[in-house]
Amino acid sequence: MSALSINKETSIDVRVLLIAKGTDDPITGDEYTVRLFDKNIYNEDFLGQSSLDKNGLAEFQLTKKHFAAFAKLDKKPDFYFIVYRNKKEIFESQVMKNLDLTDIEEFKMKEGDIIDLGTFLVEV
Repeated sequence: MSALSINKETSIDVRVLLIAKGTDDPITGDEYTVRLFDKNIYNEDFLGQSSLDKNGLAEFQLTKKHFAAFAKLDKKPDFYFIVYRNKKEIFESQVMKNLDLTDIEEFKMKEGDIIDLGTFLVEV
């Protein structure tokens, strides 16, 4: 993970965009939450929870502490996320195995790296 700009002051933002299947409208509202995980051989690490903004974007801010947990076992994390509506699970992404974060990162000066996991169609 040394290629990523992780230090005490810098973080990595992981982003996911959610679009409603059938209408292509962004999914928004206080009833929605998204949880991000890293799947390991032995367990799963909960990395954070996010609401959705007006554009359907969920953002998770990961710090050096988050990466220390999975970097010991695997330098390439296996991210997945779950979408909840009113605390009921409505969507679970596939596990994105062995993500090479250096290939998909976008560096933002003074803010850190941005990892965009993509846009997902969700049945709402």
